[in-house]
Amino acid sequence: MLQIPHRTELRLRPLETPRLWLYPLESRDAGELWQSVESCRSYLEPWLPWVPFQAAPEASRHYAELSEQDWDHGRAVRFSVRERPSRRFLGVVSLENLHHLNLSGELGYWLRKDVAGRGLMTEAAGSVVRWAFQALGAHRIRVAAATDNHASLGVIGRLGFRFEGIARQAELVAGRWLDHAIFARLSGD
Repeated sequence: MLQIPHRTELRLRPLETPRLWLYPLESRDAGELWQSVESCRSYLEPWLPWVPFQAAPEASRHYAELSEQDWDHGRAVRFSVRERPSRRFLGVVSLENLHHLNLSGELGYWLRKDVAGRGLMTEAAGSVVRWAFQALGAHRIRVAAATDNHASLGVIGRLGFRFEGIARQAELVAGRWLDHAIFARLSGD
């Protein structure tokens, strides 16, 4: 079984990097989540199928509430990425589809356009990957990105994930089928 700590533990002692704090995504984050998605909707929409469904503040509140439930029931752990020292909300990094029997999960992430290109997502996702292996006891983490999403592929490469193959037409996003490059990292890598 994956050893998922209670959200309170990480709320009091978040994951830290030199420039970021990572807190469990909770309902209190809904307003900032909505503002962040709304401020860079056209930047996120070509790559993320959920963006059109975040059409009102209520949708962000619902997502944040579901994130609490998913954490509490061991289905997923989602972190708000916050800048140090301002605590400004920058995006989300998560481990989705947690599989307790196989000690595995899937890395997901997004970042606001106004802070992209500074290595912040590599820093945030790297922290979550290390935490997953060291604290949760994960054995395998999978990640996928559209084959033409060069920014996301760069993050994956910098994190040391190994290429496993291409999933053809894996996701319908913004009316087009995206091929996904599939990568994984094992605890022993």
